[in-house]
Amino acid sequence: MEPADGISLRQLLMSLGEPLAELRHAPDLDATVLGITLLDPEDPPAARPGDLVLALGVRGRAALPVLRAAGRDRAAAVALKLEPAADPEVLRSAAEEAGVALLSVRQDVPWGHLDALVRAALAAGRPARPDPESEGGDLFGLAQTTAVLTGGIVSIEDAANRILAYSRSADSDEADDLRRLTILGWQGPEPYLSKLRAWGVFQRLREADAVVAIDAHPELGLRRRLVVAIRSGERQLGTIWVQEGSAPLADRADRVLLGAARVAALHLVRRRSELSADLRLTRTLLAGLLDGATGPQPLAGHLALDVRRPAAVLGFALPGGTGLTGPDTLNVISVHAAARHHRALVAPVGDRVYVLLPELPRGITPDTLRGWAQEVSDAARVHLDAPLRGAVGRIVPTLAAAPASRAEADRVLEAMASGRIAAAVAALPDVRAEVLLGELLALLTAHPQVRDPRLTALTGHDAAHGGRLAASVLAWLDHLGDVRDAAAELHVHPNTLRYRIRRAEQLTGLDLRSPEQRLLAMLQLRLPTQGPPEE
Repeated sequence: MEPADGISLRQLLMSLGEPLAELRHAPDLDATVLGITLLDPEDPPAARPGDLVLALGVRGRAALPVLRAAGRDRAAAVALKLEPAADPEVLRSAAEEAGVALLSVRQDVPWGHLDALVRAALAAGRPARPDPESEGGDLFGLAQTTAVLTGGIVSIEDAANRILAYSRSADSDEADDLRRLTILGWQGPEPYLSKLRAWGVFQRLREADAVVAIDAHPELGLRRRLVVAIRSGERQLGTIWVQEGSAPLADRADRVLLGAARVAALHLVRRRSELSADLRLTRTLLAGLLDGATGPQPLAGHLALDVRRPAAVLGFALPGGTGLTGPDTLNVISVHAAARHHRALVAPVGDRVYVLLPELPRGITPDTLRGWAQEVSDAARVHLDAPLRGAVGRIVPTLAAAPASRAEADRVLEAMASGRIAAAVAALPDVRAEVLLGELLALLTAHPQVRDPRLTALTGHDAAHGGRLAASVLAWLDHLGDVRDAAAELHVHPNTLRYRIRRAEQLTGLDLRSPEQRLLAMLQLRLPTQGPPEE
């Protein structure tokens, strides 16, 4: 039986891990899921308040009554499998009208498997909304308990010596200079950290699980203290420090500190796991927005974004379609994007990485975004020896239009992949001719019936005889009929080129005096390969 308090839809999506179900619409990611309703196609559509409705066997428009009933009965969400040819926009609009979240379940996911995962998440009994302060609250409570048991003043720090939590002290005079400066700055001050490094404290913490004692140094304003590493396996997650106050530490302070470190490790591991799950959910929602599979509300609700502000998308790819999922490349992109825009969001999609820049300040220019993308490309070249290409999508007025910005960036990346664009970073206005040419060639490639069979025969003749007639015709056309310039490019005599042009016309029946035939030849002869024309 599910717990009465349930879990939030946000936490449920995070708990599922892999994207077994894609979020299509959600009025509120913090809506509480209390249980599950299994709805058979033969059953009348109904649900209980707060339930996730698994619409078994319901396809296409047959889901519309289910969505309406779920809204009527105040269900939290409906999960169904979409037909490949289904129009998801119709169902998403119905879910929006009903005021219920809509999940699209992958076709290959068994309903029983999803049911079991959801029930397991509900059984875990997590709070309906994760409190961003709850982890700190747990650690503050642990710090206070440790202080009581040791008779000292406690602080808990991460691996970078940043304060995570600390105990209360009834007498402020008991805290020494290191304690006061650390709490005031939320990080250990460097002069004191240098002393601790010189004394070998950090080295000893890395080498063993034992408690390290540090003698008092009145000349430095330091009282006696104990410190222990917080570990998860071989990895050090942080430290717990106990400073001696006006009274000596308790006799069993060492043992208490070891136990506190093991409890703190559980808190920090859970915290890392939740942050990882939150990152997965953010990337899933971002990918859904960029693909147009979801509207802006799920991502905006998850991150409290203003959907009315301008946005833009930067796209990055490596030549040859090499994937960009490596952590080093993602980190370079993420760090530079965040340095320029504090709300930048990064997500790998296929063999590309996209950066969504929401809530852009009004008045920002494409030149500014181009400069940001150039910084990322330059950093990848210098630090990773990676020839990263960047494309700048247009600035759109609202978050809902982000897919249009992503589509524009994709058009530029496609042209870059073909080799027609030499620049490492570009926006569509910079390379519009190259992009449009590539798209025209893609249409010719996909539709052989619109090609001229005489030109196909010309390239076929070259392939069969090792000739250069097609390349010669194209070079002559590219140089607007200037035989000398075209011959120089081909490294042949002008008379040789004139002969090849005549020979191409004789073999195929082409008339290169015709502007229409010249235009078609300039396009079709640029195709990388040409199959036989359709009958």
